[in-house]
Order: sequence, then C-alpha cells, then structure tokens
Amino acid sequence: MSSTFSLDPGADQLAVRDWLHGFAADVIRPAAAEWDEREETPWPIIQEAAKLGIYSLDFYAQQYFDPSGVGIPIAMEELFWGDAGIGLSIVGTTLAAVAVLANGTDEQIGTWTPQMFGTPDDVKVAAFCSSEPDAGSDVGALRTRAVYDEAKDEWVLNGTKTWATNGGIAAVHVVVATVDPELGTRGHASFVVPPGTPGLSQGQKFKKHGIRASHTAEVVLDGVRVPGSCLLGGKEKLEERLARAREGVKRAGGKGNAAMATFEASRPAVGGQAIGIARAAYEVALDYAKTREQFGRPIIDNQGVAFQLADMKTRIDAARLLVWRASWMAVNNQPFTSAEGSMSKLYAGETAKFVTAQAMQILGGNGFTREYPVERMHRDSAIYSIFEGTSEIQRLVIARAISGMPIR
Repeated sequence: MSSTFSLDPGADQLAVRDWLHGFAADVIRPAAAEWDEREETPWPIIQEAAKLGIYSLDFYAQQYFDPSGVGIPIAMEELFWGDAGIGLSIVGTTLAAVAVLANGTDEQIGTWTPQMFGTPDDVKVAAFCSSEPDAGSDVGALRTRAVYDEAKDEWVLNGTKTWATNGGIAAVHVVVATVDPELGTRGHASFVVPPGTPGLSQGQKFKKHGIRASHTAEVVLDGVRVPGSCLLGGKEKLEERLARAREGVKRAGGKGNAAMATFEASRPAVGGQAIGIARAAYEVALDYAKTREQFGRPIIDNQGVAFQLADMKTRIDAARLLVWRASWMAVNNQPFTSAEGSMSKLYAGETAKFVTAQAMQILGGNGFTREYPVERMHRDSAIYSIFEGTSEIQRLVIARAISGMPIR
C-alpha cells in the first residue's frame, strides 16, 4: 500500500482510465438515451462489459487494492461519465459482492461471488437488500426477520425489502435481517439467498425519475428457507457477536459498528459516480457555450455564463479531491476521524445536482429537451443526495464525528 497520498495515480491507473473512457464513449453513451426511455436492464451492454473484463469481480478487486488508492473512484467516474443508469447496471452487483467479501468466510466468498457475475456468455447480476418500506435511514427499524430452525439447520426469512438494485432479477440476493430485535442494529445479520430459492419474489418495480436503466424493485421474502451455511460469517461468529452486544461490549471504543465503518469506506465510490455525471454535464455546457451565439457572439463571452462554468469546474475538482482523499484513506486503513468518507459523498452528490442544474440553465430551452443529454444527467444526479445515505444523514455523521456529541 502507498504510504503517501498523491494526486498522480500513476501510469497503470491512467491506462485503465483511458480504457474505461473509451468503453464509455463508444458503447455506453450511444445507448444511453435508448435504455433510459426503455427503463430496462441493458443486458447487451453488461455482456459487452463482461467480455472486455470490466464486469467482473477480478476487475473491481484490482481497482480496490490498487496501491494508488484511487482505482475505484476513477473507474466509477469514467463509467458514469458515459451514463449513470447504465453505469449502475454494470456496477450494481458489487454492492452484494462487497457484503459477502466483508462478512463472509473464505468458503462463502469462493462459492457465491462467482455466481453473482456469471460468465461473459451467461451474465448474472446480484442484489443487496437492506432498505425496507419503513426502514431507510433508520436501519434500526428493520422488520425482516430471520429465525433459525435448528432441526433442519436452516434459517427462515420473512419480510419485504425495497429500493433493491437488481432486486428480483438477481441470481444471488444478499439480505440483511434481524435475528434479535432487542439489540437493534447490533441484532442484524446478512444472509445469501441462492438462485431459485422458493419464497423469494419480486414485488413492485419502481418507475424512477432518473437512473432508469438500472432495475430497482421490492423483494418479498415469504417463508424463504436457506441452509445454515448461507449465514454470512457463520453461526458461531454470529453468536459471539450477539453475546458481546448483550453484555454491552462496544466495538471500536464505542465509536461505531462494523456496518457503519463499511458504509463510510464505500461512500467515496458513490462520490466518484456523482463526479462522472457532473463532469459529463459540465463538458456539454462548456462546448455549447463556446459554439452557441446570441447577439453576434458566443454566449461564453458573457460573464454570467463564464462565471457559471468557472464555478462548475471548481466544484467538480474540489469534489474529486475529497473523493480521492477518502478513497486513499480507506485503502490504507487510515481512520476517518472527521467522517471523510461522508464528506466526499456529501459534497460530490451535491455538486452533481448543482452542476447539472447549471448546465441546463446554460443550454436554456435546449437543456430542457431530450435532444440534449443534460436533462437526463440532471434527473440522474438527483439520487445522489438520497441513496447510500441522504445528504442530511451525511451531515449528521460528519457533525457527530467532529463534535463527539450524540447529535440528532
């Protein structure tokens, strides 16, 4: 691992960036408007990404463990520069894969992660199911229950999950459920639901404002039985953790639990996605301002327009710096003493919304039409102040970190 933070990712990462940019420009962008209108999973594009090695566990593992520390945000920025909906369809499986990698045994990792991606000739997707109709930001309110049937060594899952990327169409679902309601968030556990398991079905598929090429749906669990081996980490580890929780022993010196630490470390990747959207909209607006003429001259000659572009570029670069810093810290096991992961996601998400709105303003009436891509980028950006923790939750995490107070 790199011991010193650097703004130069090195020749290898620059080569990966250029390779991904080419794929985004040649494959993703030409198809973006079509799949946005269809509101369907772009299976042909996922398959093309798989054939090139982009849609694979190996690729994402290589980027995560890259010594520069910025492999993942660079990859996310380029793919989402192409299109956010298609980009999320390509990377959405990693949410479930990370859950298995973070919590599973070596045997579970080896068994389930390959099945999440399938093969280039038969691609699969996976879904991570955590949120519920009454439990979004309030993860302590989860109602999905997992009860152990000791006679059969099976866990029985019942409940409804919502906002699940790839929910219902996934080969493998990873489900967060409550095993001890009295312990709140500390009574949760994660389970793998294998392909074709009876009792799991897709509920409502959501018609979304943005990221329409990414499938989002409810997942209904009705008496779903999974083998004991599908409890991530195993029953012995779970029992030890529950016993510590019951005794009031707090992890990490009382500064948080493992789940929160995982979310904090993953947020720079989401920030990278937001930067890709913002950069794409900025580039469209800059090109338009230099070529669009009003009153006999390009509109960029007007300070009102030029200053907007200056602010857009400044915020994009500032957001990228925050994301790169947090990503480097996560890879190098540096503590987020000021919630730097949340800082990066908060600022990048708000920047995407700001930049895409300014881009629409610069394009004027054209920006409001589907003849230009900025209206789609603006719709896509809206989710980045909502998912992976709302902007309000990010501010709460940051405020608690910097003050040491239980702010509510």
